[in-house]
Amino acid sequence: MKILVTGSAGFIAGYLVEDLLKRGHQVVGIDNYSKYGVIEKSYDHHPNYTFVKGDVKDTPLVKELIEDCDQVVAVAAMIGGITYFHTYAYDLLAENDRITASTFDAAIWAHQNKHLQKINVLSSSMAYECTTTYPSVEGDQKNCPPPQSTYGFQKLATEYYAKGAFEQYKLPYTVIRPFNCVGTGETRAKNEKQIMSGNIKLAMSHVVPDIIQKVLKGQNPLHILGSGNQIRHYTYGGDLAKGIRMCIESDKSINEDFNLSTPVSTTVIELATMIWQKINKDIPFSFVSDEAYPYDVQKRVPSVEKAKRLLGFEATTDLSTILDEVIPWVKNQVEMGNI
Repeated sequence: MKILVTGSAGFIAGYLVEDLLKRGHQVVGIDNYSKYGVIEKSYDHHPNYTFVKGDVKDTPLVKELIEDCDQVVAVAAMIGGITYFHTYAYDLLAENDRITASTFDAAIWAHQNKHLQKINVLSSSMAYECTTTYPSVEGDQKNCPPPQSTYGFQKLATEYYAKGAFEQYKLPYTVIRPFNCVGTGETRAKNEKQIMSGNIKLAMSHVVPDIIQKVLKGQNPLHILGSGNQIRHYTYGGDLAKGIRMCIESDKSINEDFNLSTPVSTTVIELATMIWQKINKDIPFSFVSDEAYPYDVQKRVPSVEKAKRLLGFEATTDLSTILDEVIPWVKNQVEMGNI
């Protein structure tokens, strides 16, 4: 199968492209390097991988790349952690809408005039931002209040693009909602706002690499946003890539939506304690709470039954194993000045 992956130089896409190539698929990637700048990937010279530097908002270019593809995975977006989507509240909404519309315009055209079979849309767990139902089951996003953050609202909008494109143009789709992807590959973003967390200047705003670098740099007590009781499901990037690939390959995913996540709930305090003990070992753990952001969701718990039942997908990598891979990577990036 030949697959176009937009935003192919990004964090989740990096895991996905590698997984697709290992499964024997041909992959075409497009990215404008707007987030991290030019970066090398292990598969850049793979014979089944073609990369084009370009902007997904350039619809004629996307049409050119998609015309002989079987499927497209819409990953490209302005995306970041909690600081990021508070800082770029308007830009996230406007820019991501333009990216989404361009991708769908090209996909509708290719479905009508070429042989594109389906579009796979990366939404977000933030579609459930305002839910009070746990675990959140696919479909709950239609019944709970809409997201309050512009990031969550725009991600939910991508799901309505899929709905509308199918209703009007019969373009098949799969909506994919990753939960808290964790792995290697996140460095300092070019346009990321730097913030102070205690005595440490952060260049990113995802909780796992942020806490790791603060502990590595000797912060004590550790500064945590909010109470630390926020519940998340930290899911390994390699597991997510497998789940996305299974959505691409399975006919059972057509016109369906899936939560892709580990089933294990972890509080931020539990995460921080685990990281602290892996790095500091004999030093007692202590922390202080910094003022939380307005859109810091306190509880995010997905149902993972549908992905298991229809796709046979399960995220099996536990958090301790993930951290054993990510901590040395972050340590190396700190030493190189990339974080």
